[in-house]
This record gives sequence, structure tokens and C-alpha cells, in this order.
Amino acid sequence: MTLLIGTDEAGYGPNLGPLVVAASAWRLPTADDAADRFARLSAEIGTAAALGQPPWADSKQLYKPGGGLGALERGVLAALASTGQASTTQPTSRAIPSDGAALSARLGIEIPVASAPPEWPRLMAMSIPVAVSSESLVALDAAIATILPRHGVQLVAVACRLLPPAAFNALLDSGLNKSDILSKTTLELAADLRRMAPGEPAIVWCDRHGGRKSYAALVGRHFAAPLVRTLVETAATSVYEIPAEGLRIEFTVGGEARVPVALSSMTAKYLRELAMTAFNAHWTALAPGLRATAGYPLDARRWREEAAAVLARCGLPPDSLWRRA
Repeated sequence: MTLLIGTDEAGYGPNLGPLVVAASAWRLPTADDAADRFARLSAEIGTAAALGQPPWADSKQLYKPGGGLGALERGVLAALASTGQASTTQPTSRAIPSDGAALSARLGIEIPVASAPPEWPRLMAMSIPVAVSSESLVALDAAIATILPRHGVQLVAVACRLLPPAAFNALLDSGLNKSDILSKTTLELAADLRRMAPGEPAIVWCDRHGGRKSYAALVGRHFAAPLVRTLVETAATSVYEIPAEGLRIEFTVGGEARVPVALSSMTAKYLRELAMTAFNAHWTALAPGLRATAGYPLDARRWREEAAAVLARCGLPPDSLWRRA
């Protein structure tokens, strides 16, 4: 068997709210035809009538600001339902997280109290699902369960790392730059999932991290590998091999076209959107009339100006709220 891990992020550009990195882990019989196997799976889930719209695709295709979370939520929660049912063949709503705290626990998110943002309690108390019914998710999970075995793949885990502004800024202060932080968080998460099957060959698929082309040193550091072979480094793809670990890592432009990366993209975006919903609800409750923000630089500056009075009243350190570039 081979373990395949897909990763992606959401929130790399904003000044407000968290950076979220997600990964999905899959098992398949062999590494030799992984790309073709998932291409066939993608084609089937794109056309299967039983699924309605495809459950997993690039989050930028499924979600537009103001368009609602339904498309993201159905794919993410159906995936969690699938990974939560290793002991039964019957789908059940009990496998679907019921609130933000349960969702965070299922995704393996742990936020130290010292770096937890002020809206964190509101996010933990948020009822899940927010946009689709549990019944529709159970039906979707049942349909997915009939399709995955036909392609010889099993979804075994979905996990996230969430960096609030305080944690992000602390990494900047340690000497890392923004791109380093993304790569560090991504590879640490991939290394954690790789430990699920230490004796199996493994592949890690990542979307390209900004303009970075060379990752060999980062790969060696985060997988504690004495030898990392560089197989390819081009404008579109960077590929590395750790022979002692039976591990291959690929960074690809447009990696969201692959199902494991697409699901990770959706998960990161879904969690980021929930976090920003909690962020806006928290601050609007303290300052009625304060306009919501998605946290991206231009509007984040507008929000900070409009929120100046309430921020001063709360006395929060700037680094606890504002992610530096």
C-alpha cells in the first residue's frame, strides 16, 4: 500500500484572521499510477449523478465571496464523515462534527491559550453544519463510499494547522519570512500524517508555495532526512525524493486540480471562512455597525481604521490581531 498526502492553504495573503493549512491522507495500492488513478476518480465524481455537484474540486471554483458556504461545507464534512466510519459500513450523522470545537478536534487543531484570538470561543461554539443539512451529508457520504473503492483509494484522514496572528507574528520574529512560515507549517503537517504509516511508501502533493522553486533544504529539515534527492526543479514543478523513507514530495503549480490537494484546499478555505465569520461576529457585537471584513490588505486597513475606538478600548496588543507581512 501507498500513503498519499495532499496539502494546500487558505489565508496566505490577508492581514486579519488566521493562516490555515490543510492536508488529506489517502491509501492506494501502489505509487506507480497515483496521478492517473486520481484523474479517473476526478472524472467520475465530476459527472456522477448520485453526487449532484462534485464534492471535491478547487475551492476557488466552488466558493465565491458572498456565495455561501454550502459547496465547501458539503465536501469537507462528507470527507470527515468518511474518515470517521472506519468501523462501520453504514453512514451516520454522528460522524459529522456538531460544533466548532468538535470540528477542530477532528481536524487535529490545537491553539495554545496564549495565542488564541479573541473570537476563538465564538468559533468553538458555532453550530455545524452552517449551510447544508446533516441528512444530505449522510446521503453524499453513502454515494462517495460506493465510488472510492472502484478506484482503489481510501480516504483515511483530514487534518489542519491554524496559525492565528499572534502565532504567525511570533514565527516572523524568530527569523522566518512569510514563505518560510507556509512551507514550515505545510511540511510539518505532512510529516505528522506520514507517521500514520511509517513503513509504507508515501507521496506528498503540494500546491506551489508562492514563487519559491527550491524546497530541498526545507524537505530535509522537516522530515529529518540526511539525504534529499532533487529530481525536478522547473517553473511549474519541483520534485524531491527521500530514499531512506520511501518518500516523494511534489510542489506543483495548479496542484488543486488533483483531488487530494483540492479537498485540502476546500478544508482550509472552509475553516478560514468560519474563523472570519466568528471574527466579524465578535467585533460587531462590541462595535455595532462595524462593517465585516474578509481580512485582505486593502479592506483590512479600512476595518482597522473603523475599529480603532473599540480596539483601543479592548487594549489588545497589535500583534494579537494584525498579521505582519
